[in-house]
Amino acid sequence: MPAYPSRVASAESRACWIDAPGHAEIRSAALAAPRPGEVLVRALHSGISRGTELLVFGGQVPASELERMRAPFQEGDFPAPVKYGYTSVGLVEEGPEALRGRAVFCLHPHQTRYVVPADAVHPLPDGLPPARAVLAANMETAVNALWDAAPRIGDRIAVVGAGVVGLLAAWLAGRMPGCEVEAVDVQPGRRAVAEHLGLAFASPERARPDADLVLHASGSAKGLATALRLAAFEATVLEMSWYGQRPVTLPLGEAFHSRRLTLKSSQVGQVAAAQRARWNHRRRLSLALSLLRDPALDALITDSAPFDDLPAVLARLAAGAPNTLCHRIDY
Repeated sequence: MPAYPSRVASAESRACWIDAPGHAEIRSAALAAPRPGEVLVRALHSGISRGTELLVFGGQVPASELERMRAPFQEGDFPAPVKYGYTSVGLVEEGPEALRGRAVFCLHPHQTRYVVPADAVHPLPDGLPPARAVLAANMETAVNALWDAAPRIGDRIAVVGAGVVGLLAAWLAGRMPGCEVEAVDVQPGRRAVAEHLGLAFASPERARPDADLVLHASGSAKGLATALRLAAFEATVLEMSWYGQRPVTLPLGEAFHSRRLTLKSSQVGQVAAAQRARWNHRRRLSLALSLLRDPALDALITDSAPFDDLPAVLARLAAGAPNTLCHRIDY
């Protein structure tokens, strides 16, 4: 893991802005001194969401979702110019004594230094390296999806879409006693990562049918059709993908009704209904961070680049880059 030398805090900061759909740039950012109850964080790493963040990068946020899809510390408005992102890991350089010098996670855009309320940062638990903590937002999404899906002991579970969120959800489900979990993806290169995480893997054509539960995370209409095909009688298909402005056509004829399937959405913006009375967002994120202590999850971070390369990285990922899972940005 990278070393993190101590540095003197300064008033200089730089941030990544989407200045037009499909194009980003690095800009200088004003940085005020932290007030009581605030912290100054120096970024160490950030992560790029290959789902939501790339839809934002492409200007694909629907008009109906312009407010709901705002990130906690977003600046600007959709489609652009906008400073967006929500996966930052850094060191607290100034702030309350209990946090000073701590490595923390924050739902902040890509920026070298930033000031936020102290209760907006989440100290990393012992045993979680900062470089792996960029998976926190993805793990939180996977946790919420498992709560929504409510798998049972012994279920046969198919996870269609072996990206970061899909593999994390599959990894969590695979830790339930008796559950048989299969990751399904059109990219054969995902097999090695899935097997590294202790998961079975199959192409859509070879995937096992009659799943008790299907999680869909491919972000494609073909993937969702595969998920419906793999579901057993009266099974639930949990839709984790967000399509932005793209219309999705589904085969809801055929056996959809005769098999009495349930198609259910899951979205991390709200704590799953079954947990909402007792859990808040902070408790859920703390759980996600604690679950990331397994070194096997490093396999999900396939690429890294320095902060100055972030605009080019966003463009590359938007163009495809099928072999990339989580792309980490290092500061």
